[in-house]
Amino acid sequence: MVSIAVNKSRDNVAMLGIGAYRPQRIVSNAEVCELLDSTPEWIFERTGIHNRRWISGDETIRSIAAAAGDRALKNTPLERDKIDAVILCTSSWLKLTPHGAPSVAADLGLNGVAAFDLTSGCGGFGYGLGVAADLIRAGSAEYVLVIGAETMTVGLDPTDRGTAMIFGDGAGAVVVGPTEENGISPTVWGSDGENAEAIAQDVDFLTYMNKAQAMQGADPEVEPIGRMSLRMEGPKVFRWAAVTLPRALSAALDVSGVAKEDIEVFIPHQANARINELMKKNLGLAEGIPMANDIENTGNTSAASIPLAMEEMLVTGKAKGGQLALLLGFGAGLSYAGQVVTLPPAPKEASF
Repeated sequence: MVSIAVNKSRDNVAMLGIGAYRPQRIVSNAEVCELLDSTPEWIFERTGIHNRRWISGDETIRSIAAAAGDRALKNTPLERDKIDAVILCTSSWLKLTPHGAPSVAADLGLNGVAAFDLTSGCGGFGYGLGVAADLIRAGSAEYVLVIGAETMTVGLDPTDRGTAMIFGDGAGAVVVGPTEENGISPTVWGSDGENAEAIAQDVDFLTYMNKAQAMQGADPEVEPIGRMSLRMEGPKVFRWAAVTLPRALSAALDVSGVAKEDIEVFIPHQANARINELMKKNLGLAEGIPMANDIENTGNTSAASIPLAMEEMLVTGKAKGGQLALLLGFGAGLSYAGQVVTLPPAPKEASF
């Protein structure tokens, strides 16, 4: 019988470097309230957000993804040609075909490597990190660049109280590779498709195209086509998070082999400061453990939020490379993904 070759596996992997990009335009609560029926104080009280970043000028999802990836590569002691694969975690790439990762890889001088998009909403980075780690463990790749990039504002309705005040744009990236000591635990992930419509695009592509075709020749001032926008049932998502996420965090600790007393940093998805405080309290993490609060001036950047928050903590000294951190991303799907990780070194080139 012919024997088919198998890849050589590697048990231990870790994040070797990190990079991020924050759009130039800073949008305050007061500016959001120019079109939204709310107040800056109410927005901060309910979400923990003061400001967020929105793309402007020539910034695009492609440019910010490439910028974050480039910084991650420069912050990693590794030659660029060692990268075998690029995973672009995003829900806001503007085309289904071609998908974004090959173009971003080419922009980074990595044309020819395996490159694919991963769409899992705000849990996207956790999914991407888990896939990258397992690709390396299986021997399918040696070094993987994982990029979380979103331009959420492209699909926002600025008058929608459920979304307009929450979301922002940005990109964060990490280089994952083999190491002597393991720095990424097995991924704990899951989904709740029964409640998926709690965070959803308000119209599918086919319906939108049919509507546009039917209205050809119509006066857009009289019969506007409108735009596809993201809608969110905040209370339903909050209830789901309150029940599901504490269990997910406990499971992530269980499979990691790390006790909660050993966790030194908590980096949850930056969806809502109230949800994050509730998770930290319910999990019983020590009061003094630093917790990411990048949402205050960056907003919710979906799949980009965890690497952005991680970078902010490393740059400001709230966290240090080598510390044990608990990560958890969650959102559209409804889906979640969490890991215990060893933080990468602080970046030489910061995003702010």
